[in-house]
Amino acid sequence: MKMKYKISAEQYAEIKAAQKRNRDKQIENRLKVLALRYEGKRLDEIAEATGFHHAHISNLIRKYFEEGLSAVSEKHYAGNRRNMSIEEESAFLEQYRQSGEAGHILDVREMKMAYEERAGHSIGSSQIYRVLERHSWRKVMPRSKHPKKASEEVILTSKKLKKK
Repeated sequence: MKMKYKISAEQYAEIKAAQKRNRDKQIENRLKVLALRYEGKRLDEIAEATGFHHAHISNLIRKYFEEGLSAVSEKHYAGNRRNMSIEEESAFLEQYRQSGEAGHILDVREMKMAYEERAGHSIGSSQIYRVLERHSWRKVMPRSKHPKKASEEVILTSKKLKKK
């Protein structure tokens, strides 16, 4: 069987050097795929050794040849995907905090629209709630009054009738 991508001895030495520098298990497995490919292993043998699906192995090898070692040996995903930093969020919420302290009712829909305008794109419906939670905001409402509560006059007459 002819291999489409053949790893040279120089490339193998580069892969081995990257394996020695590496401290991440996920990257280690991706580099192991390339090393096993150099040793002449088939996709199903590499899949058994690494636990990857054969299609993923094929994509890793293709990506290595098209984009180089950095495409396989670096982390490409970072954690913080926020639209604003914590300080920017605090500054954004400051105007609403002042309005709330003045006794005005705050509408989350308005806050969401302003946040989207500031971020430059639409956000999910729960993202504004996560921002509020991150800054220790909570929902504060006045105690509601029961809509069927009797008037004071009816309550007083009821009390007078019970005393008899």
